[in-house]
Amino acid sequence: MIVLKFGGTSVGNSTAIRRVGIIIKARLERAPFVVVSAVGGVTDRLFELRDLSLQGQLWEESLERLCGLHREILAELEIDVQLVDGLLAELKILLEEIAAAGECDGRALDHLVSFGERMSARILAAHLQAEGIDSIAVDAFDAGLVTDSRPQRARPLDDVNSRIQEACKTLEGVVVATGYIARDEEGNITTLGRGGSDYTASIFGAALGAEEIQIWTDVDGVMTADPRIVEKASPLDTLSFEEAAELAFYGARVIHPATMIPAVDQDIPIRVLNTHRPDFPGTLILGDLEEADRGVKSITSKSHISVVNIVAPRMLDQYGFLAQVANVFSRFEVVVDIIATSEVSIAFTTQRGENLDPAIAELREFSRVEVYHDREQVSVVGEDIRDRIGFASEVFDVLGNLNVNIELISFGATRINLSFLVGKGQAGDVVRGLHERLFEQ
Repeated sequence: MIVLKFGGTSVGNSTAIRRVGIIIKARLERAPFVVVSAVGGVTDRLFELRDLSLQGQLWEESLERLCGLHREILAELEIDVQLVDGLLAELKILLEEIAAAGECDGRALDHLVSFGERMSARILAAHLQAEGIDSIAVDAFDAGLVTDSRPQRARPLDDVNSRIQEACKTLEGVVVATGYIARDEEGNITTLGRGGSDYTASIFGAALGAEEIQIWTDVDGVMTADPRIVEKASPLDTLSFEEAAELAFYGARVIHPATMIPAVDQDIPIRVLNTHRPDFPGTLILGDLEEADRGVKSITSKSHISVVNIVAPRMLDQYGFLAQVANVFSRFEVVVDIIATSEVSIAFTTQRGENLDPAIAELREFSRVEVYHDREQVSVVGEDIRDRIGFASEVFDVLGNLNVNIELISFGATRINLSFLVGKGQAGDVVRGLHERLFEQ
């Protein structure tokens, strides 16, 4: 059995859905279990509908355009255009309730954004049926995916594998399950975070004992750099789980960071593939790599990075100060990346979110805090970094030639990634320069 996950661009219109149908049909002998994202751009439209309804603006026209998009796809696929009308009616009622209340809490938002995946799953399953493939659309929560209750960042319960196995044992044909969404034990819809359809695929793959998890995208696999930044970026043949997890966390856009966890636990390989070139082997992500597969693999970047510098002279020769700071981060759920310490200060980086400002306010109760926004982070990832003599000097040489200064630097604990911070607007030039030095010469 294999799990196939198709992202938003892969189901973005009728042509794309037909392409997906061909891919699934060619793999019927491997008993595919399919996970889908919402039609491309729909999740963003649902967030926009939330904003319009809260602002008292006319959201009905925007909703009608969303309805029209799905009905157009259904008509082009020659499927009953009323297939998702029940979901669209439910969505309208929810928006009316949000507008009337003048608020949309985390639970309501999770419910709101769930409609994208629920509609796309039904459309794809109906198309497969029209093509003569026995198929059924299933909301992930009806297939056993139960999580905790954290809004927008839910995580599966410890016994999720047994729940999924029990729920799926009676399902027949090609299952088309919703990505991204789940339910808590009280029956409330939850979401796994943006990009969480990859995570959904990995959860089901681990629970059902898949031989492989396939992540279908619109690129040829995991690339040596973002092809939108580096024209000569090329696909990688293989990655280790560690490398892939580092790349996902540090900015690679083809895989969700949490995807690795269930796959690593069950040692299930992940393959990243291109729906436009289904015969291309893509990138295979494995637990262990042969020596020949080691090397510098990829360069990633992230923008909108904040640097928080905490200065507290009283931390000199004192125990527990770092724990006190970490406790603030934990309670406000601020994800910390690069950390550097001195005798009287701690500096860390994070991507700015709504929880950062209140966390900083609490930190200022016992220290002096300086915050710098709009920095950019560049990371170089690969198993070879740990043993490559002179690697750091190559990086510094490129930065020197570009007249770029490093504001913060970290050699990851895994020893397979080197990350550093540069100023706003500099990451693109740095990535291009490093790619030319490390991959093109």
